[in-house]
Order: sequence, then structure tokens, then C-alpha cells
Amino acid sequence: MMEGNLQKMRTEVADDIVKYRLVLGDSAIDMNELIGKNVTLEFKNQINCISCGKKTNKSFAQGFCYNCFQTAPEAEECVLNPEKCRAHLGESRNQEWAENHCLIPHYVYLAVASGVKVGVTRSTQIPTRWIDQGAWKAVIIAETPNRHIAGIIETFLKQHYSDKTNWRSMLKNQLAQEVDLTTETQKAIDLLPIELQKYTSIENEIMELSYPVDQFPSKPQSFTFDKEQVISGELKGIKGQYLMFDKDRVINIRRHNGYLISLTQ
Repeated sequence: MMEGNLQKMRTEVADDIVKYRLVLGDSAIDMNELIGKNVTLEFKNQINCISCGKKTNKSFAQGFCYNCFQTAPEAEECVLNPEKCRAHLGESRNQEWAENHCLIPHYVYLAVASGVKVGVTRSTQIPTRWIDQGAWKAVIIAETPNRHIAGIIETFLKQHYSDKTNWRSMLKNQLAQEVDLTTETQKAIDLLPIELQKYTSIENEIMELSYPVDQFPSKPQSFTFDKEQVISGELKGIKGQYLMFDKDRVINIRRHNGYLISLTQ
């Protein structure tokens, strides 16, 4: 048995497939190796804030206690709304943090799961960001010097593209195979004002991603540790940050950042 506070699974691409590791305490568990085996996850009725480490009765914004949700730079408004970032104006909860996370190159991208979505991420988070969203194909369409400008580009494109992933369709592996990302990239660039087009490019490589799945759920049923203390069964696959169990049951690991759990097999 291994025990520790959950954090989103670490990922890398090796041998043309996404590799997942779940860190619990001092152990980094190779989750790909557990596919096809019986796995039990048990919630230990304790949540620790991912920022300050204190116990909290409720998790805010995927892992924060209420105080850190209100004050920690990792929970600032621009995390979800990059166009509202003001770090370039010297305004942030923690300017040193902002210099390392907001005032660095950012990418605007198009990713394809069951449809096309637009998104923003730091240059250091490719392809991690795409993997977390369960995309099977993605491409960078713009590079900006900071988070704010990337957010402005995304805001324009959200008038034409979704910025959300349909998690049910993604887990059912409903792939939008008709999408030509090269054509879609040019279309997206043409939609932007001239002053923003200077950050764009159609020369970036399209990345394709494959996930370790033996069987996709036909009707995904999402389980949470807020309602189920124990989730147990055969692990059928992993996609995005979801573990897929038999009987169409799925659990979003990132949703449970900070939850103290044990894993047995």
C-alpha cells in the first residue's frame, strides 16, 4: 500500500504513447503498468492545501484552502483568465512568482479532442497541457512575450472556438478526425486583428498523442471522493487526468489535488 496527498499525474511521451506517474508520498507509481490490473483508491478523510499544506475541510480551485485561494499567486484570476493578467503592469499577488510564470513566453494553441479548442499555456508546459486535456492532436499558433497578450489572442478566438474540452466525448474517444489543423491554423490567424497577427505562425509542427487505454467507457460515470470513499476495480486506461475503471467509472485525479489517499493493488 502507498499513501500520500494527490497531485495531478506527471506525464511524458515515450515510444509514441503518453506515460503516467502518480506521486504518493515518496513513491512515483508507474500507472501505465497498472492498466489491466485491479486497483483500489481509498480516501483517508483528509485534505491538505497544495499551497500551504494546512488541513482544509473543503478544496477550492482544485486544491487550495480558502485563504490560499484568496491570496496565493497560483490561484490568481489570470490562471483561468489570462487576458486579465496585470503582471506586465507590475500588479500581481506576488511579482517574483509572476516574473517566473506570467512574464515568460506563452503559447496560444489549437487542440483537437472531440472538437477544436483554443487555449493558452506557458512555453514550459508543452505537451503537458495538451495531455492534461486529452487532446490527440495539437499545434502552436502564436508565441507571445507574456501571459496577458496570449490571453488577448485567445479572447478574440473564443468568439469562434470553444475554450473547453467536452470530457465525456474525450473519454469515449470520439475523435474529430475531419479537422485539418493546418487549414484551421490559417483560419484562426486570419480572424485576428493585424496587430495580433505578428505573434502568429503556421510553421509549427502538429503533435499527435496516443493514450494508454485498453477499453474506453461507453457512458462515462464520474466519481469523486466527496461522495465515494473507496474506488476499486480494474483499471482500463488513462486519458487526460482521468483514470478509467471497469463499469464505465472514471475519476479526475486533478480534481482531487491535496486529497490524502492510499493506493493498493
